This record gives sequence, structure tokens and C-alpha cells, in this order.
Amino acid sequence: MDVPFDWTPLPAGPSPLALPLEAEVTPETAPQPLAYGEELRGRVAIVTGGATGIGRAIALELARYGVDVAFNYYAHDDAAEIEAEAEETLRHLRQLEVRVHVECCDVRDSHQVNRFVEAACSRLGPPYILVNNAGIARDRALWRMTDEQWRSVVETNLTGAFFMIRAVAPYMRKAGEGKIVNVASIHGIRSEFGLANYAASKAGLLALSRSAALELGPSNINVNAVAPGYIRTTRLTQSVPPEVLDRAREKAALGRLGDPTDVARVVVFLCTEHARHITGAVIPVDGGHLL
Repeated sequence: MDVPFDWTPLPAGPSPLALPLEAEVTPETAPQPLAYGEELRGRVAIVTGGATGIGRAIALELARYGVDVAFNYYAHDDAAEIEAEAEETLRHLRQLEVRVHVECCDVRDSHQVNRFVEAACSRLGPPYILVNNAGIARDRALWRMTDEQWRSVVETNLTGAFFMIRAVAPYMRKAGEGKIVNVASIHGIRSEFGLANYAASKAGLLALSRSAALELGPSNINVNAVAPGYIRTTRLTQSVPPEVLDRAREKAALGRLGDPTDVARVVVFLCTEHARHITGAVIPVDGGHLL
């Protein structure tokens, strides 16, 4: 079928396309053409919980772009095991020829957080990137959940992120730039049975991300969150029954579990100039689990 076309001539005068734009892009405001991640080389990142799993993947992915990395670890249970994991992450980072600072730090303790950030800045320089990844889970039906199980999860996952943001904010505000990425969870959006403490902490982390984005935005600091779904880490495969993982795989639109690198690559993207106009956002990395 023929589609009618309006051949009415345009009115006399300058073309609408020639009129000035309301928010005209100038050489000063136009993004500069860069190879992906090139602007990150030589920057400093602090990654909490960087010894294992998603945190390790984030630290290594940043290092692949030439970012110097400070990361912490903390032994909630087996100190020897987590120290060995931290040494392994340190070895991989050194192979990527970046500067590294690592120490044991409990993010639930504001004094330890402040000392960790000060030491990282003294050794590597002020942070351009903060990734709040440290997190734990203590799953139990809420009517059986102990005070310690509630507090340890909320204080690690949420209060620890607040302490870290508060500690790095003065450095970023002074520099007039910075990137903060909080690793939340799809369970902060939609909970499941037995996750009252975990879901509450991750939902709070999403709200903290939006508040921090609002308050730090005038200092040219982007604050965003990623919400991973079921990610194939050692902790997940050891703590979650196989039948639960099978159901999660079936529920995901892509029909698979994610890998830590899937999350790490999104985190790095949010730290690049390609994401310069994104702040206060939550990006699910869940293979379509929430659909």
C-alpha cells in the first residue's frame, strides 16, 4: 500500500535544524573520544571484600585497565582460608603490574575503615573509584533469626558501605570527581524466604546509593548500584542446594547462572566516561531473573 507523503513546502525562514539548541554541546562539555577504559589507567580504586568471588573479579577487571587497587578482607569464620584467598588475589593483581594495597579490615568498624582508607591513600593516592562489595549472608526464617544474625548482615552489607562512602567522600569532593559503585542484589528488589536480614540490607544499600548520588552529584561524583542475581561463586555453590540453583537457572530468561566477571564488567563500565551521565541508577546483572 502506498503511504501518503506531505509535500507541503517548509515555511520561509531559517531551517528549524539551524536554530540553536537549548543545551548546546560545546568543546568544553563534549565527551572526549577515548578507547574504552583508557581514562582509568593510573587511577586508584578501593574494593571492599576483594579477596574472593565477585570482589576479586572486580579488582582484577579494574587492574586490567591499569587501575591501582586497594582491597580489604575480613575473616568472619576461617581466618587462614580467607588470608590464603587474599594472597591469591594479591598475586594475580601483581601479575597485572599495578600497585596494590591490601589489609584486613572489618567494614563494620568505622575506625578500621578510616585507617584502611588513610593507608590506601598514603600508599596509592586518593581514590577515584570506590566499590562497596563486602557482604555476607546468614539465611534463616525471621522468627528464628538471632540478634547476631540480623546485626552482622545489616552492619556488614549496609553500615559498612556507609562507613566507606563517608571515608572516601572528602577525597573525591576535593578532587571534584569520583565513581562509587555499590554491589547490591536482586534480593534487595524482590526477596525470598529466609532472607529478611540480607534483603533488608541490600534494599537499604539501594536507597543509600540514591541518597549518595543526590548529595555527591554536585561534586561530579557518580554513585550507582549493580544488583547481581545468582552468580556462580564458591560461596554460592557451597551454601545453596543444587535444586535451588537449578530453579534459579530455569527462572532466568537467559537460562543460566552468571559468572563473577559478568558483574565486574558492568562495574568497570560504570567507572568509565561512557557512563558519565549515569548516576543514582540500579543495573540488574541477573540474566533476566526479575523479568
